[in-house]
Amino acid sequence: MTGRRELFLQEMGLGPVWRARGEVADAPGLVDAGAMDWSELKAAVAGCTACELHKSRTRGVFGVGDENADWLFIGEAPGVDEDAQGEPFVGQAGKLLDNMLRSIGLKRGVNVYIANVVKSHPPNNRNPNSVEVAACLPYLKRQIELIQPKLIVTLGKVASEALLGHEATIASLRAKVHAYQGIPLIVTYHPAYLLRTLQDKARAWEDLCLAKQTMQDLCSKESATI
Repeated sequence: MTGRRELFLQEMGLGPVWRARGEVADAPGLVDAGAMDWSELKAAVAGCTACELHKSRTRGVFGVGDENADWLFIGEAPGVDEDAQGEPFVGQAGKLLDNMLRSIGLKRGVNVYIANVVKSHPPNNRNPNSVEVAACLPYLKRQIELIQPKLIVTLGKVASEALLGHEATIASLRAKVHAYQGIPLIVTYHPAYLLRTLQDKARAWEDLCLAKQTMQDLCSKESATI
């Protein structure tokens, strides 16, 4: 992270950007991912037994995309299709996410990384519980450290609460810019929810427009300091 980027993020009220690596608040007694590189992290997720989900999953679903991406999209947990294929957002919700990306000029894998908070598929597509989130969160935090994205977009309640650290409805969190470790963070609805609740697609579009504008502002301010 450059000094000039830290400066304009602080001017936006989003600093400090990073804590020291040793200060990452991992779940006590579970995974210590704070010093892992990409290959170590992927191997750790593949062999993880930190929670009960490993007993029923097919494979750990690590994440996919550009490992130096400016954009990071985070969902909650793999579904059935993701568990089978080993990639996040590959079912109907994934198709909708791809359309959402396309609507703001993005494409999966091109300056975009996609991950989930929880890396193992919860049975019956239920939401992951607090124990499962705590077990997996160190992996996600390390992914964020390694990627160093300019902007995070959380998809749904589980991802939003995991990174913001408190319970709240999506309705109360959306339409504003939050921050995780100084990184601007936009909250919107999970694509699976939007497939069931069509009336909220317009609100999700507003969130995507806010994300696009936020990224443009970040890039403009970064260019102005060069």
